[in-house]
Amino acid sequence: MTEDIVLTRRHGAVLEITLNRPKANAINRAMSRAIHRAAKQLQDDPALSVGIVTAGGDRVFCAGWDLKEEAVSYDPSLDVDPEQGSGAGGFAGITEYWGLTKPMVAAVNGAAVGGGFEIAIACDVIIMAENAFFSLPEMQRGIIPDGGAIQRLPRLIPYNVAKEMLLTGRRMEADEALRWGLVHKVVPQAALMDEARAKAAEIAKGAPLALQAIKEVLLAIDGMGLPAAMRKTKAGHSGLDYYERLWRSEDMQEGMRAFAEKRDPVWKGR
Repeated sequence: MTEDIVLTRRHGAVLEITLNRPKANAINRAMSRAIHRAAKQLQDDPALSVGIVTAGGDRVFCAGWDLKEEAVSYDPSLDVDPEQGSGAGGFAGITEYWGLTKPMVAAVNGAAVGGGFEIAIACDVIIMAENAFFSLPEMQRGIIPDGGAIQRLPRLIPYNVAKEMLLTGRRMEADEALRWGLVHKVVPQAALMDEARAKAAEIAKGAPLALQAIKEVLLAIDGMGLPAAMRKTKAGHSGLDYYERLWRSEDMQEGMRAFAEKRDPVWKGR
């Protein structure tokens, strides 16, 4: 457990991170720092491979930025303060945590509004309950969703669909999110955590270095043309930590031996 507003629980190689700030898990700077600490626990612990971020209950995943608190005391100069600002991971702890190379699964149990939507799309896999929805109402609040939505959403779904959502603030229901490929599976509320844990366990079967190299490479080649992306993924020349370590690892040899010997690999993470 990190602190009461963000709870953590280990399931083997999986770390569950639960948003726990009633009534709606609204994000203030303290919660951003708490989420980041939980994500950093995942990243720094060699026994952990995958994270799940979710929330309790069946109505709200996260209502986004705590506008009631910020309307009273917002001071933009605090954003970069390491002790009073959002912390090293940016808004909501993970939206700018570029060093988070371990995969994250979002288990969206209810409304994911504004910054709550931004948390979900900062993750690598999204499992969504049938009753959940996404929306970006910032235009009606006099702001824009610059904590990740305006940057990520047009890269994840058709550009014009993203732009219309940004401009109108309308709801995207779970079935539409699935249709655009934004979420990977929609399930009944009662099955959400079982499905998310199964997906996390499936991912965790991968070699630890390879899992991290996937995210590292994807981030490094994002926006590159195909020739440049191919040049970037050449062992010995990439400048990418996990990718280079992968090709010199015991786990690479173990994976090949296990395949040849028709057995499950035993990973060491090195």
